[in-house]
Amino acid sequence: MHRVKTMTEDGPTLDDLADERDVNDWLEMFWGSLLIVIGLNQLMHPGTLFAPATMQWLGSGVIALGIAWVGHGLKDMAVKEIRTSLGVRYPVSKRVVDYGLIRDVLLHPDQYGTFLLEAYHRAFEDGVLTEDEHDELTLLSAALDIPPRQAARIATRAAINAAVEDGKVTAAELALIEGAMESANLSEEDRVKIRDALEDGIIDDEEKKMLDEILGSID
Repeated sequence: MHRVKTMTEDGPTLDDLADERDVNDWLEMFWGSLLIVIGLNQLMHPGTLFAPATMQWLGSGVIALGIAWVGHGLKDMAVKEIRTSLGVRYPVSKRVVDYGLIRDVLLHPDQYGTFLLEAYHRAFEDGVLTEDEHDELTLLSAALDIPPRQAARIATRAAINAAVEDGKVTAAELALIEGAMESANLSEEDRVKIRDALEDGIIDDEEKKMLDEILGSID
């Protein structure tokens, strides 16, 4: 079986995630530390403005405020550091030609349907088909010279395969299957058969045979 890569998995870029620690973070750290020092001094030297116990309670409140301020500054710095690390881990990547796919297609022209099936399956694995994925798959089917209706039937089978992998068909996965069936121009009778087969989240041998009859077998 030949794996097909129809899209690049571009992660977040440095431009999206990098966020340097700014002056506000350092100011929060400074003023928070200052409040903590003032509060500690008030605890140790309550003074005579109010009763000592009252002054110590006020000092405790000032310390709590200072700790919160310092904590907020540290949290912002940590979040920005994590974002920067993610940007480094997933650098900007450019789409590249998948020469392995081109080679496989040229060497195995009889497996065009399998290539497209795998491409759709990869796109359906997360339960969402984005506009970019749809456009790429449409271009791929055209490049493989697969008619739109046949491509839609292949997409239907791929959506079904992806949905039953975990033994449970979610509403999002069912919506993808319904959209693929509509594009394939399946009859309502065939759609009902497919819906019934998906109820238990498992496709048995009889149901596989039924899918072959409706969608056509893919070698």
